[in-house]
Amino acid sequence: MDSATSVNGAAQQSRSGSPFSTVRTTGSSGDRGDRTASRATYGALTSASGRRWVLRGGVAAAVGALGGLLAQDWRTGATLAAAVLIAFIVYSSRRHSEVPRWRRPSAAQRRTEAQLRVMRRLGYRVLHARGIPGGNGQIDHFIVGRRGAFAIDSESWDKRLPVRNKLEKLYHGKFSKNERIDEALEEARSAEQLISEQVGREINVRPSLAVYGPTLPWDSHNLRGVDVISGTKVRKWLRSGNARLSDDEIAEIAEAARRVLPARY
Repeated sequence: MDSATSVNGAAQQSRSGSPFSTVRTTGSSGDRGDRTASRATYGALTSASGRRWVLRGGVAAAVGALGGLLAQDWRTGATLAAAVLIAFIVYSSRRHSEVPRWRRPSAAQRRTEAQLRVMRRLGYRVLHARGIPGGNGQIDHFIVGRRGAFAIDSESWDKRLPVRNKLEKLYHGKFSKNERIDEALEEARSAEQLISEQVGREINVRPSLAVYGPTLPWDSHNLRGVDVISGTKVRKWLRSGNARLSDDEIAEIAEAARRVLPARY
């Protein structure tokens, strides 16, 4: 993304901008108006978040008081209140996203993102919502670690419909999902070419669809070059790569991807 792009231009694009970079402003009256609107939006979101936590704290306290009265033991009440508060914290952390709230990704993307936070602690580099120059494609998650480089698109499908492979074609109920496989493969191949040109050697990018909702008859199954994986098995799938990259190679590929794959947010 061009660092000279104004905030006003970024606000007009539905999926532009970056959580990893800073946008420079020109100081025009329009930009000042946009900065004021952004601050107001942020303030409203922060205020709403504060009110939400006050309400949650009240619910936890009420549950604790009621439990203590019924058990006639204040320690029981305190334990219940703490349990409710912890449950709220866990729920909130699972919904948290690095993407700004006004650019909220899908539920499937957030679930994959939550799993990738763990992989980051293991040395993996992660980029979210990266576009393909010259097209409308998007790689929801680009990951590079010791086992290689990966491109994941996160999908949420109706859990009531079965998923099956019929003659190397993917169906969700009676609906064909082959177009999504072709898109994921094309995005990965484009990223592969761009990153390879950037680093000056061949880089392989392994594409996948992470499916949430229906139970898949497999944890991971390759169809026409794309791994179709159960969304809950993303971390397991990332460890299945055959590459053996050094720390320097990981950093080099991640930086190249950041440069050649523009951020959608």
